[in-house]
Amino acid sequence: MKAIHDHAHALATGLAAIREQYHLPQAFPPAVLEEAERAAKRTFPTHRDRSDQPFVTLDPTSSTDLDQAFAIESSGSDILLHYAIADVASFVDPGGTIDREAWARGETVYLPDGKVGLYPPILSEGVASLLPDGPRPAVVFTVRIDPAGAVKLDAVERAIIRSRAKLGYATVTPEQLPGEFFELARRIAANEASRGASRVDPPQQEVVELPDGSFALQFRTVSEAEIANAALSLAANMAIADTLYAHHTGLFRVMPDPDKRARRRVAESAKALGIDWPKEESLQDLQRRLNPNDKAQAALMLAIRRSGAHAAYEAYKDGERPWHWAMAATYVHATAPLRRLADRYVIEAAHAVANGLSVPEYAQQAFRELPAAMAKADAKAAQVGAAAVELAEAVELQSRVGQTFDGQVTDIDQRGARVQLCGEAIIIRVSLNAPAIGDRLRLKLVASDPAQRRTQFVLA
Repeated sequence: MKAIHDHAHALATGLAAIREQYHLPQAFPPAVLEEAERAAKRTFPTHRDRSDQPFVTLDPTSSTDLDQAFAIESSGSDILLHYAIADVASFVDPGGTIDREAWARGETVYLPDGKVGLYPPILSEGVASLLPDGPRPAVVFTVRIDPAGAVKLDAVERAIIRSRAKLGYATVTPEQLPGEFFELARRIAANEASRGASRVDPPQQEVVELPDGSFALQFRTVSEAEIANAALSLAANMAIADTLYAHHTGLFRVMPDPDKRARRRVAESAKALGIDWPKEESLQDLQRRLNPNDKAQAALMLAIRRSGAHAAYEAYKDGERPWHWAMAATYVHATAPLRRLADRYVIEAAHAVANGLSVPEYAQQAFRELPAAMAKADAKAAQVGAAAVELAEAVELQSRVGQTFDGQVTDIDQRGARVQLCGEAIIIRVSLNAPAIGDRLRLKLVASDPAQRRTQFVLA
């Protein structure tokens, strides 16, 4: 990883322009902040006291908006996951000022120089965040995982918890984690394999701020602890999804199967990248064996991600089983309410049905409106993220105009060819005559304009 040369502060200027272009709010309205100040003083005498349980959090080291904490124990041959989720609903009144602002935002948007939060910091990075500096209200989901990795929601309750430690992906050691942590992850992975799931995340470009205030462009690395930690959220989300579906309510995450055209495109990409894909092997099995640390295989992972339809939100419909192809299961998002608007309502519905109560009407109404609201928010977040990476690439390359680079074509679409520059965390688009996936190219950089977030390459 190397710092981006930004002597003219083009990156800071460009990030400000991105915020303006996508109408990202600079601050919360005074009325929202005032309501948040009042909400932050609330107490929760009816929450059960679970402060003696050894909950911990595991997140990126710099994170302060902590959605989840966990405690894990054995129960015979089963594993019990006590998954505490930030109790955002206890601070946000339906239809109130904070709620209306959250609907306008949809989700937290992350930029290299800061984030545009879904909720005011006094909540999202303070009293609602599961930080280890005191007791916090949470909704605790107790999920039972059997030896085969099947999950079942045992209980849901509002409780006061106290996190014992704020653990980081980059620094955590096995000794700091519950003894059953990696065994739980192994069971979930085995269950995924048995049902034909293909939850594989390709490597992603990101711009990170360095300790000295400069920035770097890199491919994000994923540690073993982070992969295992994702299994905890997966277990909770699947157990919640099954419970909501059984009670004919909820908001689900859905993804259709890839069609024949998508599979044919993946086959062409695999052949071009020199990766053997036997006809008898499923696309799910192909994805599971790909290594994101291998450049060719990482390129195929990205091609697979772009070949099919994107995931979306869908409210419960009588007679239809909501299905997520990559998960090979009925699935919800419920574990990040500080960062995603929809999760708050899914949590409220799950708490209600698990305790024999009716789902609040405001939640039922939200399920009908959230698919459109979240699609809009997801699209904006993706556009902002892509713009930030394009800006960083242009800033990094502006001092290298005239140089030549080796690259490999990783994908082709209506906008041209995507080329991974060898030895760089940079993926560019070029307009060339009839390139093919897998082609190795020698390219010359002829222009790089941070203000336009654009680079121009020609064949050398």
